[in-house]
Amino acid sequence: MAKISIIILTYNSSAYILNLIKSLISLRDEFEIIVVDNASTDDTLKLVESSGLKVQKVIKLPKNIGFAGGINAGAKVSSGEYLLFLNPDTVFEHGTIKDLLKIYEKNEKVGIVGGKMIDENGNPERSAGRFFNLFEVLITVLGLDEVFGVRFSPKKFTKVDFVSGGFMMVKKDLFEKLRGFDEKFFMYVEDMEFCFRAKKIGINTYFTPNAVVSHKGQGSSNRGFAIIHIYKGLLYFYRKHKSNIQFKIVKFLLQSKALTIYMLGRMTNNSYYTQAYKNALTGINNL
Repeated sequence: MAKISIIILTYNSSAYILNLIKSLISLRDEFEIIVVDNASTDDTLKLVESSGLKVQKVIKLPKNIGFAGGINAGAKVSSGEYLLFLNPDTVFEHGTIKDLLKIYEKNEKVGIVGGKMIDENGNPERSAGRFFNLFEVLITVLGLDEVFGVRFSPKKFTKVDFVSGGFMMVKKDLFEKLRGFDEKFFMYVEDMEFCFRAKKIGINTYFTPNAVVSHKGQGSSNRGFAIIHIYKGLLYFYRKHKSNIQFKIVKFLLQSKALTIYMLGRMTNNSYYTQAYKNALTGINNL
């Protein structure tokens, strides 16, 4: 039985998936690779199955059930003591999976560990962050999240509130105890919410810059899709974990931003802003 199960969730990922698997195999660590496909319409699965690469398990989902549901499906068939989630459009660049394991060996309070993600130009992505309390939501709505460091990429090993689900390791027993990701999140925010639930039971999340993957970004979605589901995810997070007053405040803030950018799009004939934020408003108003 492998100590680590690597779960890769794919959706129309044919341009990336083999590069990731090859980079993992080159590490020569002991693990099992599980590919879960979210009903791709391209040849992702055909490439994986015909590649001859060492993939222990392939799950074909009948429909796209989102990131949370797909990862949960992979976790159910995993045999490892630790689970490592990786986006399909990533490639291991530096360090090894053992660098993540060493963190657990040093501190029994560690439940979740995230590694460093960089873009195609080698610039760090903000793959760690602070929980989205009201202050964080407000400054994010105002476009000041980078100034105040709501999301960031630490330069040294440090405890953080949450890490990206695109490069996250978690103890399997903790994942099962928390019943995995909440599948009411289709995509986005589920990683923060998972770390939030872990924190509530005294389990810490850490970030290490010693294990690095490069990330293509938007490999399975687009910016308009992201906006809609981030807004929905934040509202669901507040409905689940916060007071009704806080939920209403966040809903108002998101409505205000979406309406402002929608109107800006109308005035400047920017069809992207108009459509994306019109859809975001519709999603917000339905919650």
